Amino acid sequence: MSELEFTEAGSPVTRTPRFTVETAKVLAEVAHNRQKDKLKRPYRDHVIAVGDALADFDDDIRIAGYLHDIAEDTPMTRQALLDMGVSDRAVGIIERVTKRLHDDPDDYQAGIRFIAEDHDAALVKIADNAHNSLPERVKALAEKWPDKPPVTRYDDARPVLYAAVGVEEVRKILARVNPWLLKELDDRLDEEDDTDYENLSYEESGSGTPDSRES
Repeated sequence: MSELEFTEAGSPVTRTPRFTVETAKVLAEVAHNRQKDKLKRPYRDHVIAVGDALADFDDDIRIAGYLHDIAEDTPMTRQALLDMGVSDRAVGIIERVTKRLHDDPDDYQAGIRFIAEDHDAALVKIADNAHNSLPERVKALAEKWPDKPPVTRYDDARPVLYAAVGVEEVRKILARVNPWLLKELDDRLDEEDDTDYENLSYEESGSGTPDSRES
């Protein structure tokens, strides 16, 4: 069927085309085309990387990933996104991760806690954080601003964001965008695990007792 649907009476009504992940990716490339990051690199590379990192999740989350900075860094409005066909859910995620819409945009950690209250927004922010924390980028920022640690806030944000979602969800994102952070994740999980493995009994391990096994 074309872009027109027909009612039972045969009268044509306009149907809004579905907003796809690929549409979001193209829009992100166009919207951020002339922008540069702190290292004077094309900013569109960042937003595309964030969207790509969410490839294991549903379309709304992926769309929000590609468009996570569109309300922050462009004149795009909520209504404009909705009119294009972006879902209410995806727009809600975008708004939650948009710093300028927070109660106190200058309080970064408060913003992180607000984002972490929503599972989907936390996933997008984890991807954003991970790409901003790539070793090569961290090194370049440190060389440019040697007297100002550039990524401490990203380090502090990760535990808050990780606690808002499942561990395997975090792994999927990191594996795609910043696998160097996987070791940090595993080290953190080891630190948080207070199980006394040396004195763990067979029954406590959850495997059942030998007598409970079927013969």
